[in-house]
Amino acid sequence: MKELAGKTAFVTGAASGIGLGIATALAQAGMKVMLCDIEEKALSAALGQLRLTNVDVEGVRADVSLKGELRAAAEATIGRYGKVHILVNNAGVGGGGPFGAWTDSAWNWTLGVNLMAVIWGIEILGPLIEQHGEGGHIVSTASIAGLISSGSTPYNVSKYGVVALSEGLRGELALRGIGVSVLCPGFIRTQIIDSARNLPERFEGAVGAVPASGPIAERVQRIRDRVSQGIDPDYVGELVREGIENDWPYIFTDAEFEPFIEARFAAIKKGFDHIRKRNPKH
Repeated sequence: MKELAGKTAFVTGAASGIGLGIATALAQAGMKVMLCDIEEKALSAALGQLRLTNVDVEGVRADVSLKGELRAAAEATIGRYGKVHILVNNAGVGGGGPFGAWTDSAWNWTLGVNLMAVIWGIEILGPLIEQHGEGGHIVSTASIAGLISSGSTPYNVSKYGVVALSEGLRGELALRGIGVSVLCPGFIRTQIIDSARNLPERFEGAVGAVPASGPIAERVQRIRDRVSQGIDPDYVGELVREGIENDWPYIFTDAEFEPFIEARFAAIKKGFDHIRKRNPKH
């Protein structure tokens, strides 16, 4: 979508962090933006901040891990703006441990927000984008962890799912006039480490206590330090706007992890090399 002005966007996880950065960039490009978030106070504050710049924004509170609430948020968007052209599935949570520390509640919460909400968002809003015939775009936030998994955590699994879904949809929806991009950010200055602040009661036990010391505590602190010094979410928002305008399949925020992705591709290539050695006809 080259022309964004006058169009409408629906952004989840939009009250802070990457979501607010994207909502800000799209609003400043002249779009009407519906901000969707589970945090009512943060949502109200974000709307107040944006309206100081005289943009057309509205907000709706929803727990996107509940399909009914996500559907109601989509209906509120249509009720307010009449159409939707851009869907940004950005809401996400970090949590869940590696093998040996898995819990059903952690899997259900993480997959519910990070993957099922993306699936439902596309299922619900995709037809609304298609039906007006004016074209559109879908951006789903994965992570660099959706391309290079450093552990068997629910977070990494959910983000791989978002990448796979986005890659598969891109060809399918291009035939319907809808572009698809997957955002794979590195360390961004957000509140992802404190996702448990929005943990619904039905997922009680999804987040365990971090030990006061030891390897796990050190790893969590390292991640917290990297996130606190991470890339400005407003910059990420501008990258996403540019990615939509130019139909980028992948949107990265930096090149820090490129060598790790190249190493993964090399390992995959080696798997094919083994087969060729066993059967040169391949």
